[in-house]
Amino acid sequence: MKSYTITVNGNVYDVTVEEKAAGAAPAAPVQKKAPVAPKAAPAPKKAAGTGNVKVTAGAAGKVFKLEAAVGQQVEKGAPIVVIEAMKMEIPVVAPEAGTVASIDVAVGDAVESGAVLATLN
Repeated sequence: MKSYTITVNGNVYDVTVEEKAAGAAPAAPVQKKAPVAPKAAPAPKKAAGTGNVKVTAGAAGKVFKLEAAVGQQVEKGAPIVVIEAMKMEIPVVAPEAGTVASIDVAVGDAVESGAVLATLN
C-alpha cells in the first residue's frame, strides 16, 4: 500500500493505493507535479462609488441585462438589473427612489440569491 496526498481544486485528499500482485505488469511511474496556487477571486466590479441603499438579487441566476446606469435617477420599483434564472427573466427593481451609485455586476456574471447587484443614494 502506498499513500499519497492529492490536491484537487484547492481541496486536499489523502489517498491510499493498493499495489498490484507479484508478476503483474508494472504500472507507469507517477510523476509528481509542483502544487499550483489557487487563483485569487476577482475583485467586485465597482463603478463611481458605493451608495447606502443596496439592490440585491432575489434569486440565483445569471445577469441578463443592465437596465440602469451609474448616475441615473430611478423611481421606486424601476428595474435596475435583469437576472435570468430557469429560463425566466427576473427584473431586480429599486427598493426606493434615488440615484444609481454603483453597478456591481456585468452581463453574464453568475450571482447568488442575496448578492449585491447595485447601490443607490
